[in-house]
Amino acid sequence: MKPIIIVHGGAGDIPQNRVQGKLDGMRVAVTIGHEVLERGGSALEAVEAAVVSMELDENFNAGYGSVLNLRGEVEMEASIMCGKNLDVGAVTLIKDFLHPISIAHKVLTDSPHSLLGAEGAKLFALEKGFETVPPESLISENATAALHKILKDGDYTRTEIGVADEGGVGTVGAVAIDAEGHIAVATSTGGMSGKAVGRIGDTPQIGSGTYADDNVGGVSTTGHGETILKFCLAHSIINKMRDGTHADVATRNAVNEMTARLKNTAGAITLSKNGDVGVHFSSNRMSWAYIKDGSIFYGIEPGQVLVHKYSPDCK
Repeated sequence: MKPIIIVHGGAGDIPQNRVQGKLDGMRVAVTIGHEVLERGGSALEAVEAAVVSMELDENFNAGYGSVLNLRGEVEMEASIMCGKNLDVGAVTLIKDFLHPISIAHKVLTDSPHSLLGAEGAKLFALEKGFETVPPESLISENATAALHKILKDGDYTRTEIGVADEGGVGTVGAVAIDAEGHIAVATSTGGMSGKAVGRIGDTPQIGSGTYADDNVGGVSTTGHGETILKFCLAHSIINKMRDGTHADVATRNAVNEMTARLKNTAGAITLSKNGDVGVHFSSNRMSWAYIKDGSIFYGIEPGQVLVHKYSPDCK
């Protein structure tokens, strides 16, 4: 199997002044993940590496740059899944660590459980050697400004950093297939700006934000969390692909069906077991990128596909 990776940086009413930062971050993340695959790394290693890079970038709502809850705190969540044997790892209500996706990966490999939250997730992470960071070090100026705006206006539909939004939350994700044909998916988020303390979204819930099955494909979603989890969007896309429906058709149909029924928006990136690519979003914008046949394909506007020759310098 020829390895391939695709990433997304969130769907929503992304303002123009944040477009370039998201596109740049996409090219960096997909290049980092691609290099892992080129070195013979596993799909799990590749998606984690790609998401880690976005958790360090304040252009994305994950890790540093995560949006804030009503108390002004960062509460993050992440999930990762291996399509070979359907193993999963997920965490939620993470506050004091920079890379929730790496903790989720460790849950997959080292825990008898699949989803850990809050104090239990913290205790597990400390036991596994993860170091805490000061809570304030995770808070960006953009996230603070967004919360202040929400509290001032009383507009709790603002879920993409700094802008009114009808359904996007800026979640990041990656889907990869390695040389052995194994599929992995990773998704990470800071959640919804101005959310209630303790709110849990779709990202750590397998079948909603993340799903991988070597026999079918892999999906990572982004958008209005409550809507995605009601529709089980990631698994809905996988189910549409089971009869051989192309990844792009399945992604488009499932996202549009979700939006038509539940009136909120989302997006998803998909790879079939054969490496076919699916990208679709009902939100105004969603940043995405993948590398195939020596080129980087990427975009953020509906119908937009930009192409650059691949170079490791992209990171």
